[in-house]
Amino acid sequence: MKPWEKKAMIVTTTPSVEGKRITAYKGVVVGEAILGANVFRDLFAGITDIIGGRSSAYEASLGEARTTALRELEQRASAAGGNAVVGVDLDYEVINNMLMVSASGTAVVVED
Repeated sequence: MKPWEKKAMIVTTTPSVEGKRITAYKGVVVGEAILGANVFRDLFAGITDIIGGRSSAYEASLGEARTTALRELEQRASAAGGNAVVGVDLDYEVINNMLMVSASGTAVVVED
């Protein structure tokens, strides 16, 4: 691998990475993303998008928030010196008409 190429961060919900040994624990890391109140209004304005009880616009917004939270989690794990995150948990909370997606886990170093 060339110096400017970056290996992908391993992110898993399991407590270990199969086939790799954890050599150091770097601590708990968290990533969050918040969808504002306007998201709900905008989504329900397009209620015609709902087919069979599902809204693709709402699912896309949730997916974007989840991706943002996981990306932030990876950045914080890397800043802590980790090359993987184990025990990842995703939580969804509604707070004052805003949806928060949070991802948490333990940043670790696994052998290459």
